[in-house]
Amino acid sequence: MTHYLLSVHSVAGQVHEPMTEAQMQQSWQRIQKLEEEMKAGGAWVFSGKLHEPDTATVVRYDNGELLTTDGPFSESKEHIGGFYIIEAPDLDAALGWAAKVTDCISAPIEVWPFAGFAKD
Repeated sequence: MTHYLLSVHSVAGQVHEPMTEAQMQQSWQRIQKLEEEMKAGGAWVFSGKLHEPDTATVVRYDNGELLTTDGPFSESKEHIGGFYIIEAPDLDAALGWAAKVTDCISAPIEVWPFAGFAKD
């Protein structure tokens, strides 16, 4: 089995109608149900929601000096808002889980296989 990163993308400045309390509850229940399905299917490894990109810090060395910079590494309208790490037998299975996630949360999902991390 291979590990895959399912990254959830958000668009900076994109305005959505605020959810009502009932809509938030329903959305949360759908996400919990999907994660339970992933766990039952042996796919779920870990997931997380990220803060807005302005909370990120970039750490790097430049000419031997350690530098930290506020904000994301690259300026972009889109950013990663959250992620799932899953195990799947192949890309088609990972894409199947990504389809369920995007249907559940109404956000684009990018699927990346981890390099050199396959379990038999």
